Amino acid sequence: MRIRQIVFAAAGLQAGAHSLATLLGLDSPYRDPGVAEFGLDNAVFVLGDQFVEIVSPTRAGTTAGRLIERRGDCGYMLILQTDDFDRELARFERLGVRRVWAKDLDDIRATHLHPKDIGGAIVSIDQPTPPASWRWGGPDWKLQPGLAAQQRVVGVTVGADDPAAMAARWAQVLGLGAPVAQGGTQRLVLDGGWVDFEPADARGEGISGYTLAVADRDAVLARAREMGLDVACHAVTLFGTRLELRAL
Repeated sequence: MRIRQIVFAAAGLQAGAHSLATLLGLDSPYRDPGVAEFGLDNAVFVLGDQFVEIVSPTRAGTTAGRLIERRGDCGYMLILQTDDFDRELARFERLGVRRVWAKDLDDIRATHLHPKDIGGAIVSIDQPTPPASWRWGGPDWKLQPGLAAQQRVVGVTVGADDPAAMAARWAQVLGLGAPVAQGGTQRLVLDGGWVDFEPADARGEGISGYTLAVADRDAVLARAREMGLDVACHAVTLFGTRLELRAL
């Protein structure tokens, strides 16, 4: 399992996309018409060979819209890439984990897990063919030039009422090793990254942060200050979500 795409939910797509692109120095996003089936519009940015997406509701009653009403702009979803989709499906079946959406295409197989059966977020498990491809990034996505091509999402932080219990459930559902206690958090180790579980804040359970390795951390922090964003040490708050920045 590796992190391949992270998703924010935001009420204002255009302003949000501009802020994200400005902060991280990203190229123009892909707009996926397929998300209309969920009542959403989106913008998908390339970060290394991973992707950062913003979704915004276009009609009432969407899952993202209800989340925004409850938590404000926030972290929304995590998409993990697997090397054996059938293995994952078999485990979900054994555990009774419900799937709320599935797609089986020539170049990718994907399924969204019921959030109540894993906790904290919508999690999608995807297997692209070939493994380096990624349909959700658009047909023409490419790495940014230079050091920016090495940028990546290395961590996700989830707020939970009971971090140890939620971490154990994620480990069971995703077929990962047992959580490791790290101070006040519980960590699950992924291929090239991790998911941390910390006590939920006043907004309740949900994705509270992402950790990004960036090509020029000082430049990102400087842009964050120019944009008037909250900056604390090497962390920036955007879409109500803590972005921990690491240097490559």
